[in-house]
Amino acid sequence: MRARNSKGLADLLADEVVFFSPVVHTPQAGKAVTMQYLSAAFHVFFNETFRYVREVSGPHDAVLEFQVDIDGIAVNGVDMIKWNDEGKIVEFKVMLRPLKAINLIHQKMGAMLQAKP
Repeated sequence: MRARNSKGLADLLADEVVFFSPVVHTPQAGKAVTMQYLSAAFHVFFNETFRYVREVSGPHDAVLEFQVDIDGIAVNGVDMIKWNDEGKIVEFKVMLRPLKAINLIHQKMGAMLQAKP
């Protein structure tokens, strides 16, 4: 994240990882689908204004609060991440606010995911 590079992401994810999207009702299970969502999110979220503003962590989990401005809308959210004993991510949950931001992200993520084969 600090390097703004998603190339090492696959190595960080467990095969059984589950992704919880702020705009999709059902959990998305598996490394391939999680990679799709996180890769799309990387392109939508990571501009020059993105920054983590708070971190709360334990031995196998972390909550990272972030802020970013996208198309003039202030987006505030958290990434809730759990990993196993091998250090591989087994759960990645994203929560966003306010509603205006959720609607914007829903639109942009949908476009990114549809554009990917």
